[in-house]
Amino acid sequence: MNPVFREILVALLALTLAACGFQLRGQASLPFETIYISFPVGHPIGIDLRRLVQAGTTTRVVEKAKDAQATLDILSVANDRQIMSVSEGGRVREFELRYRVTFRLYDARGTDLIPANEISLRRIIPYTDAQAVAKEGEEAMLVREMQSDAAEQILRRLEAVKLAAAAR
Repeated sequence: MNPVFREILVALLALTLAACGFQLRGQASLPFETIYISFPVGHPIGIDLRRLVQAGTTTRVVEKAKDAQATLDILSVANDRQIMSVSEGGRVREFELRYRVTFRLYDARGTDLIPANEISLRRIIPYTDAQAVAKEGEEAMLVREMQSDAAEQILRRLEAVKLAAAAR
């Protein structure tokens, strides 16, 4: 390929990307400097949230609630599945996977910044008895993806919080 043609092609691609509004995700900007994250034992969403805050923001995650400007309290985490359709023979054809997280954000004085709020995610998974083992793996992967998605949604909601000037 001609080097001049290649440079023109690269420039056109860069211009097209810039024109469409694409930009890499930068750091999230949380309105508080420190946060404490409380979550039920055994639920990896808390670990995901800690990682997202530590890696993607300038906010520090502290180990004690009394040291934090804000506390994110994961009140409940639940995932379940429900049969969506069955065949004429009564065999399951589709499941709906559901993942729900209830959380609350409050400041050091206990004032709600985000009152108890629920994020609910759903995914449909087709099912056949012949692929039962593979479908179990797919289900586990979808639940993990929903958990990561929920953590990212919570982080975006934290970004939208407005603190009173006196509280900062």
